[in-house]
Amino acid sequence: MLVLISLGMAVAPALLILGYMIRQDRGRPEPKGLVMLVFLLGLAGIVPAVLLEILVESLASVFYFSPLLIALFRAFLVAALCEEGIKYLIVMRTVYRNPAFDEVMDGILYAVVAGLGFACMENILYVMGSGVLTALLRAFTAVPMHALAAGIMGYFLGLAKFAPNPAREQEYKIRGLTWAVFIHGGYDFLLFSIPFWGPLPALALVPLMVCAYLAFRKSIRRALDADRGAGRLP
Repeated sequence: MLVLISLGMAVAPALLILGYMIRQDRGRPEPKGLVMLVFLLGLAGIVPAVLLEILVESLASVFYFSPLLIALFRAFLVAALCEEGIKYLIVMRTVYRNPAFDEVMDGILYAVVAGLGFACMENILYVMGSGVLTALLRAFTAVPMHALAAGIMGYFLGLAKFAPNPAREQEYKIRGLTWAVFIHGGYDFLLFSIPFWGPLPALALVPLMVCAYLAFRKSIRRALDADRGAGRLP
């Protein structure tokens, strides 16, 4: 019974946020099958992400002289870049050229769905090894972080989709991935730095998450405004 409760708590946060995102896109809802495909690919994305992280992690020994630099490397390159890069590739390879991707808001939706699939599987793996308390903590921290970082990246992918020229399109893509890595890496670095600075860095997670949420909400408003202005939404 405890295992089932832990599993439910691992999955529930991702499904709740997914429901919220689908409501945000109710103006012209996306094909359910495509949304489910992106979510499942996000779940499966944990495998290439872990393999890539193992490969990149092997380079961390270059900074053997500074544990703090190792923490930075692991936070921003091993964890953030590898994981956000996988989410980016899922959106780009699966839906970016799909006719269903016809609004800026769709970039946010599909990126969040990929992020939630990834976070859901990551949560299951953590919770199965650690239990209910881990599920509860991650429900309010790691899962929303994955969704917020991916959503902000998705906003820029939506802008890229309707960019006036290839140069601007590429610029938006790079900006989106950079912001996602910055948010994700900042989150992980605050946790990884606890051994050096004690529990104080964990307090900074609150303003980081609040700022990321405000940026995410602003991205949704801007995406909807852009879509209405271009006649893509009623």
